[in-house]
Amino acid sequence: MLAEYAVRNSRGRRYPEPSHSYRSDFQRDRDRIIHSRAFRRLEAKTQVFTRRYSDHFRNRLTHTIEVAQIARTIATQLNLNVDLVEALALVHDVGHPPFGHAGEQALDRAMRDYSSAFDHNLHALRIVEDFELRYPSFRGLNLTFETREGIIKHSRDYKAEDYPQLSEYCLDLRPPLEAQLIDLADEIAYNTADLDDGYEAHLLSLEQIADGIPVFADFYRAVEETYPAAPEKLKFNEALRNLLDRFVTDFIANTQHEILEAQIAGLEDVRTLANRLTTLSPAVEQERDSVKQFLHKNLYFSETLDPDKTDAERVIGELFKFWMEHPESLPQGYQAKAADEPLSRVVCDYIAGMTDNYIQQQHSKHCGGIKTYALRAPS
Repeated sequence: MLAEYAVRNSRGRRYPEPSHSYRSDFQRDRDRIIHSRAFRRLEAKTQVFTRRYSDHFRNRLTHTIEVAQIARTIATQLNLNVDLVEALALVHDVGHPPFGHAGEQALDRAMRDYSSAFDHNLHALRIVEDFELRYPSFRGLNLTFETREGIIKHSRDYKAEDYPQLSEYCLDLRPPLEAQLIDLADEIAYNTADLDDGYEAHLLSLEQIADGIPVFADFYRAVEETYPAAPEKLKFNEALRNLLDRFVTDFIANTQHEILEAQIAGLEDVRTLANRLTTLSPAVEQERDSVKQFLHKNLYFSETLDPDKTDAERVIGELFKFWMEHPESLPQGYQAKAADEPLSRVVCDYIAGMTDNYIQQQHSKHCGGIKTYALRAPS
C-alpha cells in the first residue's frame, strides 16, 4: 500500500545481481549495511559523550538505531517505502570519524591544509562503494542507486558544478521523500537524546532545561499534575517522551499537508519540486530550534566537555601530521592506495574509519599518547 509518491522499485545496482527469492532490493541493502564492518564500528564512536562519563550514554550505533525507529514510524504513516527508509537510517552515520563532531571538525581542518575537505556523507559513499570488502564479485556493498543517492543527498543539496564526480546522482533533482525524512528524523533523535544524556550527566539541570525550553516546561508541569509522587527522573522521562512524540506527530502531519499543498501526484513531482517537503509546522519548528539553540549554548560548548574536544583535535591533528610525514607507517593497503590517490585523502580515510579506542592506541604508539582525564562524571 505504498503512496504514489513513494519509491517502488530500484533503478538497480552498479554491478547487476539476480533478485533475491524473498527479500526486496532495499531489504538486502539494509542487511548488507548491518553486516558491514563500518556499521559495527559505530558502537565505539562518540556521539556527544565519551565513555569516561558512563557506559549508559548514546554512542553512534545506539543513536543510529533510535533514528531508524523514528524514521520507520514516520515512513509508515506517510505510506513510504519503509525498507528503503530503514536502510538509509542505518547507513546515515557510517561516514563519521571518531570523537563525534569535534573529530569531524579536526579532520576537515587537517584536510583544508591540503586544499581539500572532509564530508562525512561523501566519506560514507566511499565506504559502501570501495572500503567494504565482503564479496568476491565486486568491491564495496553494491547497494542500490536509491540507497547510494540517499547517503549523499539526505541532509544537503550538492551543486553539480562543484561535485562533477557525483553526476550520476542527479544533483539537480531533489531526493525522494524516503531520503528527505532522514535528516529531520536524525535531528529529532539527537535533540531529545542529548537532553536526556545531558541531564543524566548532571551537565543540565531540570531547572535549566525548563527555563530554556518552554515546550518542555509545559509537558513537565502536566506530568507533575498527573504523577505528583513520581521521582523527578521518571517525570523528566515522561516529559521528554511527550516532547519527542510532539515532534514526530507534527512532522507526519505537516509533511502530509505539504504534499497536498504541492499537489504531489508521483515520485517525479517530489524530485522536480524546488524545495524539500519533509518539514515541521512553523510553530513546532520554533520549538525545535529552541531545543537546538539550548543544547548548543548549554551542552555542546560547555566547559566540562572542552577537555574531550581538545584531546580529539590534538590526537587527530598529530596523527594526521605523523602519517603525512611517515606514509611507510600506514597499513599496506593504505600505502597501496597512496599510489593512485593523494596521500592526504588516504590518511583522512584511514583516520575517519577508526574507533575512539583504536585512534587513541595509534596515537600512543606513534605520538606518545594524551593526557588522561578522571574517569568519572562531573559533579
